[in-house]
Amino acid sequence: MIEANAISMAYTRGVYALRNLTLRVDKGEFVFLTGPSGAGKSTLLRMLLRQDVPTEGELLVGGRNLATLTSRQVQAYRRSLGFVFQDFKLLPAKTVLENVSFVPRVLGMAAPQQQRRTFQVLKWVGLQHRMNAYPMELSGGEQQRVAIARALIRFPDIILADEPTGNLDSRTSAEVLDLLKESAARYEQTILMVTHDPRAASAADRAVFLSDGRVVDEARDPSPDDILERIRTLESPG
Repeated sequence: MIEANAISMAYTRGVYALRNLTLRVDKGEFVFLTGPSGAGKSTLLRMLLRQDVPTEGELLVGGRNLATLTSRQVQAYRRSLGFVFQDFKLLPAKTVLENVSFVPRVLGMAAPQQQRRTFQVLKWVGLQHRMNAYPMELSGGEQQRVAIARALIRFPDIILADEPTGNLDSRTSAEVLDLLKESAARYEQTILMVTHDPRAASAADRAVFLSDGRVVDEARDPSPDDILERIRTLESPG
């Protein structure tokens, strides 16, 4: 589903954000991507959003080289993705219903289908009773569930999550991770989650560790303690 083949991202004066990074994420796999600050995690996400392209190597999604997409193809590609971010990115003047239905409306979905689909995903994330509330009236966990509902409403093949539990307490984080894991299993979605939160490891099939723009370690079915220990090792001097 996602293949990074020896990709590098070089800036001026020989500074690299990614250097010869190779990574494969299979369809339906839930991958936890972590590493120290400056390891290249955000750069990889930007490339998957097609905001940047590699200066070397190939980044393929579904067999397509993202660097070769036309502007129109980039827009279509982005519409095929789901996004879940730390700061929720909800529209404050819109209700929960309006925030979630905004996506299918922009995509030109018929009004009855918009309503059915919106109610379906809100019910799934447990917020159908809050559909007329505004973001400021919701808890952080509820806001993140709205963001997940918005990401899921297109039933995307790929979900990119950037620190989705960063502003949440441990109980709410677990609920959000359970939703993402259930979504991946139900719809065979590929999820790539960038985070420093070792608690998120319990939801993932595989953890991938980046350092200095490279993949330096991997672990399948990792535990939070294992994640924390490996992160400490990567962040320690020498």
